[in-house]
Amino acid sequence: MNTEIRIILEQVKRGELSVDDALLAIKKEPFVELGYAKVDTHRKVRQGAAEVIYGAGKTAEQITGIVQSMQAAGQRTILITRMSEEKAAKVQESVSLSYHPEAGVGIVGEMPAPDGAGRIVVATGGTSDIPVAEEAALTAEVLGNEVVRLYDVGVAGLHRLLAHMDEIMSAQVIIAIAGMEGALASVIGGLADCPVIAVPTSVGYGASFQGLSALLSMLNSCASGVSVVNIDNGFGAGYLAGMMNHMNR
Repeated sequence: MNTEIRIILEQVKRGELSVDDALLAIKKEPFVELGYAKVDTHRKVRQGAAEVIYGAGKTAEQITGIVQSMQAAGQRTILITRMSEEKAAKVQESVSLSYHPEAGVGIVGEMPAPDGAGRIVVATGGTSDIPVAEEAALTAEVLGNEVVRLYDVGVAGLHRLLAHMDEIMSAQVIIAIAGMEGALASVIGGLADCPVIAVPTSVGYGASFQGLSALLSMLNSCASGVSVVNIDNGFGAGYLAGMMNHMNR
C-alpha cells in the first residue's frame, strides 16, 4: 500500500509541499491522548492503513470522541467494528455514520476507490455465515479493494460453488468463511491458484463447539495455500486480504 510518508514525499517532489511542511507533517504527535484512549494517528504512516475502532466494550461517547480525534488528524474514512445498533444510533447524533447492522459495522466518510491488484472473493458456506462475511467484505472495501461476494456456496451443494469457477480462478485473494465442519476452505484451496484465508464461524450444532470444530478442520486442511484466522474474525481476514491485494502497489 502507498503510505502517508510516500505520499508526502511525492508531494515534495512535485513541488506541492515544502520541505519544512513535509517535515512537520511527519513529526506530528504519533498519538492523541483522550484519557480513555490513545488514538494512533501514525498507524497509516507505519502500516498503510489507519487505526480501526473496535466498538465492543466502548461507550457511544467514547467511540464518538475517537472518531472526532481521527477526523481532526485528517483521517477521511474510519471503520468501526462490532458495533450495536443502539451505539450506532447514539454516535449518529454527532457524527455522519453509515451503519451496516448485519455486520455490526459502522463507516464514517466515503468509501475509497478500489486500487488493489485484483479482486477479493468472499465466499460463505451458508447464509448463517453472512454476518462474519460482511464484516470481512466491508473491511476489505474500506481498505480500497474490489470485493466479490459468493454467499451460500457450501459443500452440502458443491455445484453451487462450481458454478462460480470464473470468479474463483480470477481472484487475487479468497476469503472462505464457514461453520459446521469448515470444509469450504479446503475445497476452495484445492481449486484456486491464489492465497485462501479461512475463517471458521461459530455456526453449527452442539459438537461444533461454537466454531472450534471448524477451526481445527481448517488448521488441518490438506490444501496448500490456506491460512486461518480466529473464529468469527471477519475483520482480520478482510484486513489481511486487503494487505495481500496491495503488495507491490
